[in-house]
Amino acid sequence: MRYAIEHQPELQRFRIVQQGEEALLEYQLLGDSVDFWRTFVPDALRGQGMAEQLVRHGLSWAQQKQLAVQASCWYVQKFL
Repeated sequence: MRYAIEHQPELQRFRIVQQGEEALLEYQLLGDSVDFWRTFVPDALRGQGMAEQLVRHGLSWAQQKQLAVQASCWYVQKFL
């Protein structure tokens, strides 16, 4: 299933809202690079592929912006 992903640049995060809860990919801009430092999916939403979709979306965004990518988050590191 594909989820609607909202980018909130003022909060430096991407999110999916489902069932009143939100799954997140949080990042920090560091000049011409980005550090994806946290993914979070609430227990009620786990196992639906949300974290993967968030990470793939975030990496695509970083590529479009020509940002070097760092991953403090262990889950994001799996995609690099």
